[in-house]
Amino acid sequence: MIQPPKRALQFLRWFCREDYLDEVEGDLIEIYERQYCNTPSAAKRRFIWTVIRHFRPEFIKAFSQNPNLTAMFNNNLKIAWRHLVKQKMYSVIKIGGFALGIATCLMITLFVKDELRYDQHYKDKDQIFRLVFEFEGEGAWVWFPAPTAEVLVSDFPEIEKSGRLLNAESFGAGTSEIQINDNSQIYHESGFTYVDHDLLEILEIDFVQGDSRSALKQPHSMVISERKAKKFFPNSDPIGQTIVMKNNARGGPFTITGVVQLEEASHFQYDFFMTLAGVELWPGEQDFWNATNYHTYFKVNSNTNHQQLEEKLDLITTKYFAPTWVAAGDQGVEEASKKVSYVMQPIPAIHLYNGDIADNLNHGDIRFVWIFSAVALFILLIAAINFVNLSTAKSANRALEVGLRKIVGSSRSTLINQFLTESIVFSFIAFAVALCLVGILLPYFNALAGKDLILPFAAWWFLPTLFGISLLLGVLAGFYPAIYLSSFKPIHTLKGNLSKGSKSSGLRSMLVVFQFATSIILIIATFIIQRQMDFILNKDLGFDKNQVLIIQGTNTLGGQSISFKNELLNLTGVENVSMSDYLPVAGTMRDNNAFYKEGMRGKENPILGQIWRVDADYIHTMGMNLIDGRNFNNDMISDSLSLIINKKMAEAMGFENPVGQRIQHFNKLKPVIGVIDNFHFESMKDEIRPLCLAIGSNSATTSVKMKTEDISGTITSIESIWHRFAPHQEIRYSFLDDRFALMYQDVQRMGTILTACSVLAIVVACLGLFALSAFMVEQRTKEISIRLVLGASLNNIFRLLTANFLKLITLSILIAAPMAYYVMDRWLADYIYQTKLGWDVFVISSGLVILVAISTISYQSLKAGLMRPAENLRS
Repeated sequence: MIQPPKRALQFLRWFCREDYLDEVEGDLIEIYERQYCNTPSAAKRRFIWTVIRHFRPEFIKAFSQNPNLTAMFNNNLKIAWRHLVKQKMYSVIKIGGFALGIATCLMITLFVKDELRYDQHYKDKDQIFRLVFEFEGEGAWVWFPAPTAEVLVSDFPEIEKSGRLLNAESFGAGTSEIQINDNSQIYHESGFTYVDHDLLEILEIDFVQGDSRSALKQPHSMVISERKAKKFFPNSDPIGQTIVMKNNARGGPFTITGVVQLEEASHFQYDFFMTLAGVELWPGEQDFWNATNYHTYFKVNSNTNHQQLEEKLDLITTKYFAPTWVAAGDQGVEEASKKVSYVMQPIPAIHLYNGDIADNLNHGDIRFVWIFSAVALFILLIAAINFVNLSTAKSANRALEVGLRKIVGSSRSTLINQFLTESIVFSFIAFAVALCLVGILLPYFNALAGKDLILPFAAWWFLPTLFGISLLLGVLAGFYPAIYLSSFKPIHTLKGNLSKGSKSSGLRSMLVVFQFATSIILIIATFIIQRQMDFILNKDLGFDKNQVLIIQGTNTLGGQSISFKNELLNLTGVENVSMSDYLPVAGTMRDNNAFYKEGMRGKENPILGQIWRVDADYIHTMGMNLIDGRNFNNDMISDSLSLIINKKMAEAMGFENPVGQRIQHFNKLKPVIGVIDNFHFESMKDEIRPLCLAIGSNSATTSVKMKTEDISGTITSIESIWHRFAPHQEIRYSFLDDRFALMYQDVQRMGTILTACSVLAIVVACLGLFALSAFMVEQRTKEISIRLVLGASLNNIFRLLTANFLKLITLSILIAAPMAYYVMDRWLADYIYQTKLGWDVFVISSGLVILVAISTISYQSLKAGLMRPAENLRS
């Protein structure tokens, strides 16, 4: 049988009058069943919406039990509407401010919800883990030797299955130029990785086509995602087709043996899964314990004690790592073993709770989620506070109404119901306006946050949830004004005495202090984040990132690479050209290794660092500073075994005069021929690490240093040369400074979002200040009139009305500044290289807030100073 949405049906049965329920329910179900046959999702939406539309006084049980409630409710709605229309300016400010707060909260809620759903789709998510290696003092990472996955299953009975993922990015396999079958056209694609067959089972990857049991069992087999299958094989069966990889590392033809459907909300974002069957990075690598290249995932039995298993994993060190280190002649193995530990990272924690674990994947950050959640909540609170202040600001206009109602017999509860009804009506209108604002602003927010968020109108829970929240916010925001306005005594209000309002101004002042303290914290945070970004982007990096064009995919040129390079050098706008996949920006090729000072292997612990394979033009192209020795020389055969090191490596080795010294790398002694100044090649959150440059061949990336102001003309010439060498391949290029800025894209996004939130918060807070200043002018109308009669000047009235507000703003600054300092000092602590947390940021932020606040107050103060006292004293 076709069942309508369960929750909507329960809601209908809860509120609907018994004499109408059978008829209404029967009609709704009958219509639903007819519509369901054509469009099930639309039928569900219509059913939910129709149930909500029936939530009206004539259908609600409580109203049927007391017929007078219906009349009273309708009367309250009419009065609410009349006040809304009569006080247009205040209504627009009240509803507009509330709508802005709700719209911001909705968009940030969609962002937070999207982040929290990552890796939550696994049926056995509590049993799936990723292995993490922690070394005290050095950090944590996820790369393990090839045999680790097999050892987990053989040595630990609690582990049911394990699988590996090859760190494809480090071997140039993360992106690749490809050909489809025998087609001459070359495409660029990303999302390549090598995996074990068991890994797809562990991660519950759904197969759309192909046999999941044997898809990756054969060498040179590949599984692709459904979206790539539709892209490259729209009208044919992809199974059995061939994809030829053109990358330098491990290219060649791969046969497609399966098509899989991937979850969008997953840290596992790949499109091409190449088999690890038959893959060996070098002879004996699959049994070698001194090279770490593989991510290792595993699934445990359902009754496993995770803490006990994590402690047992230390066996990997004593049984496998330590003997390997001893055999290699390393000293201090026993001490090093004590610093090693293993962490079972739950798969749902990878996206948001990765912390400082190195894995070369794109992650969210739970801290950003909490920050944005707090910002959304604060902005909503600020908007609700405005709602309260604006309601009480016009209390003088409602006082006579309250007094008359009480005289003719209205009880306080009746008045409270009236004011709550008004608040709820305003809340519903504000929510409607907020939905329109979200519809307009969401595309811009998506571009800012790097998301593809939509309002989930199709979800059964969305509209009922919005209805419930708008009702709740209407009640909460209107509760204090309703209590306050209904408390006026008739004898006082009819005499025009509203002294009660001024006596109860303490709460309003506290609310304004809260609003501006929140706004000041956001403004200070925005300034500091922007200053840190300026520091990062303008800091002396140790290389010149300007006017360096990065051409990608040049490995497909094969033997024509050198000719292509020489053609580029002949251009008048080109200063230098280098071919290397190792670039000083994150996300490019890396090669971690162990190095020893000559004769010290087996006597000292190794120096961990990078070795980059570059050509002889690399240093000049990147604008690096050679501070000692010489550069590589292609005519000197001995340079093929020589190294150029950075200052950090020289210091780590203890070299006073590095040139001429020899460094042991694996089993070879390599002489140092030069030293370059330190340069940043990872995030500013990390300290500069030891680095060696060696002559090598990596031609997938070509760097072009330009020396002209005619950038576009030079690029056009480069494109012409490219099309001569690669007529079937589109040129792909980017600038090095843009690639460097992308390293901090998440911080830039956070700063931009906080900037927008800061502006919104201060605008909404100023609306609250406008409300409070209007309220105070109403309360002090007679006093101001008497002062004007006695000769007070406009300047006197202005000072009288602004002095108290300046005290509130000053108090906000005193509260916000220490809190902002603490929060941003903690945030900057993540960066080894950071800007100073200067006092000028706090002064500028405070001055800006004071200026905006005075501008806001000035309207009401000038209006009061220019009023005609005779008219006010006569009333």
